[in-house]
Amino acid sequence: MKTNIRVIVEGSTDFPKELLDEMGVKVVGINIAFGEDHYIGGVDITEKEFYKKMKESKELPKTSSPSPERFIEMFEHCEEEEILIVTLTSKLSSTYSSAVLAKNIYLEHNLGSNKRIAVVDSLSGSIGVGLMVYKANKLIQEGKSLKEVVDYLEDIKKDIAFYGVLDTLENAIKGGRVNPIAGKLINALNFKVIIEIAEGEVKPIDKARGESNSMKKLFERVKNNVHDIKNKTLVIGHANCEEKAYKIAKHIEENYEHKDIIISSIGPVMGTYTSEGAILIAVL
Repeated sequence: MKTNIRVIVEGSTDFPKELLDEMGVKVVGINIAFGEDHYIGGVDITEKEFYKKMKESKELPKTSSPSPERFIEMFEHCEEEEILIVTLTSKLSSTYSSAVLAKNIYLEHNLGSNKRIAVVDSLSGSIGVGLMVYKANKLIQEGKSLKEVVDYLEDIKKDIAFYGVLDTLENAIKGGRVNPIAGKLINALNFKVIIEIAEGEVKPIDKARGESNSMKKLFERVKNNVHDIKNKTLVIGHANCEEKAYKIAKHIEENYEHKDIIISSIGPVMGTYTSEGAILIAVL
């Protein structure tokens, strides 16, 4: 699909690859480290391999932002004169700063260039960024200008309803965010933590016992905080639990009005926080 604006995201953005390809979105790989073993996400480690290694590791993997050089290399290979970068929230990552630095370096070294580059801090992450890009792409296809698309993203990013359920606190225990004894007790009692991603931060907001009760609370959060849902797009993200995501999609289709539902896997950045088995829902 030919567009007049090239959209770039980095590897913390979770969205179906076929949709990103269809929209012409380019992805800058993120860095992942398991001890001394280093990888670039999506290049030399798959999501399945990532979750397997994370489960076997006693320590959490470390993820880090792409270097400015990696963004600059992408700029140099863009035929389009207008480039839009949408990044993971600056409250949790240095990616936004890295992209802005890359923009400044590139334009300084290419003074005669006609390229125009805009960087948007999503104040979100994972499927939230994917959803913003999905919506922005519709404007790009309508022929909107770069400024109009940027203004739209700045306006709508506060409107995303973004919730999730953690199946286990395994990674929170490994990362030292939860006392090991308390965390193991919560897991043993089958309590699921409900989280909200808002204003650039991930916050625990509730808990429920068992998968059925936690999903019920998750749906209630979405229903109570999303108006006019029949005209909204809903994205379900899953941390290596695709079957669960499709089951939830079927439940939503049967019980709630909606415009369309997209299912996506959750990659290493959000997956390191959530652990395997987590479900995220973002609506815009």
